[in-house]
Amino acid sequence: MAKIHAFRGYRPGKDKVDVVASRPYDVLNSKEAREEVRGNPWSFLHVVKPEVDLPEGTDLYSDQVYNKGKENLQRLIAEGYFVQDESDRLYVYAQTMFGRTQYGIVACAAVDDYLNDVIKKHELTRPDKEEDRMNHIRVTNFNAEPVFFAYPDHQELDALVAKVVSGEAIYDFTTDDGVGHHFWIISDANIIRRMVDIFEQDIPCTYVADGHHRTAAAALVGQERRNSNPDHRGHEEYNFFLAVHFPASQLTIIDYNRVVKDLNGMSAREFLEELEEGFLVEKKGSEFFKPDRLHTFGMYLEGNWYSLTAKPGTYNDRDPIACLDVTVLSEQVLGPLLNITDLRKSKRIDFVGGIRGLEELSSRVDSGEMAAAFALYPVSMQQLMDIADNGMIMPPKTTWFEPKLRSGLVIHSLD
Repeated sequence: MAKIHAFRGYRPGKDKVDVVASRPYDVLNSKEAREEVRGNPWSFLHVVKPEVDLPEGTDLYSDQVYNKGKENLQRLIAEGYFVQDESDRLYVYAQTMFGRTQYGIVACAAVDDYLNDVIKKHELTRPDKEEDRMNHIRVTNFNAEPVFFAYPDHQELDALVAKVVSGEAIYDFTTDDGVGHHFWIISDANIIRRMVDIFEQDIPCTYVADGHHRTAAAALVGQERRNSNPDHRGHEEYNFFLAVHFPASQLTIIDYNRVVKDLNGMSAREFLEELEEGFLVEKKGSEFFKPDRLHTFGMYLEGNWYSLTAKPGTYNDRDPIACLDVTVLSEQVLGPLLNITDLRKSKRIDFVGGIRGLEELSSRVDSGEMAAAFALYPVSMQQLMDIADNGMIMPPKTTWFEPKLRSGLVIHSLD
């Protein structure tokens, strides 16, 4: 069963959260981050992307960067922009986007749950990215950003969260992208105890929705700390790491699309003819075509949209991986026709989150940068959980979650 842990979070004051809270470290590059912090020395980007305070061209993985992150965090604490809560607490973090609100329980997850596969994963991680986040945690001694978890729906947890959010939120603001962020503190010991008990008694596992590298890094640093502590007892804060836990039914995975640089030496006509082996190809013209069901794809090629409907035999709905449209596209198009076989390393393919819209796909083709674009029907949460439950790994760039968690609302100290 899953374990959650109440903790004494460090948080910005109600009057400071609007200048502190930032986008997460991995959704913007260094140049964008420099622009975003301009005129705002309190942005949490100074902590999670500390290269913004160092000369351009600084090695992003150097000790200098991690030390600057620690220095900036300690400055924010010293200046009163982060204050530690007086007792162990849980929190509720809700996000509103496109009229829908999802409610997450902010609590620490257990390192042991990660090591024992109670926390289910669906993506591979890269050692270099793990090491980057591990260094950030080691040097700052904080879980500075939460990971994004899902858990199987539970009626009593929903009721407890509803009771908490019936009160006034400590933070309530809307960011430039139109997403509402709402945050409540749970200080009632009875509610905290009951939530912890429900997870331990009724929630068999949790799922990493977004943040596999941060999850791995936090767990591995926790494991390091316990191995180096001769007086380790198991209750120390380094045995836990920061996460926001959402009911699975409230989460939405949006499409994660593909654009390719060339047609592997084929003309557009030849490529269309090859596609007809595995798909029913229908020309749609200049109007956007967004797939509305599984095994149907949109394709943009030479100024026209096409629908591609996979023919029987090109997919296997009884297999959690083979039924995914990302798998169908890879096995029927990207590999055999375009010779793009390693999605992680190939320079001939790029990935576009659906939040950017189909316009982004057509514009990248029309500009001449790309030769063709493919719009996919999004993966469902049930598909994700089936894959994780079976110990399988999704193909690269399969899931895109929106909205992203804001950073700097609460952080967790390893001491």
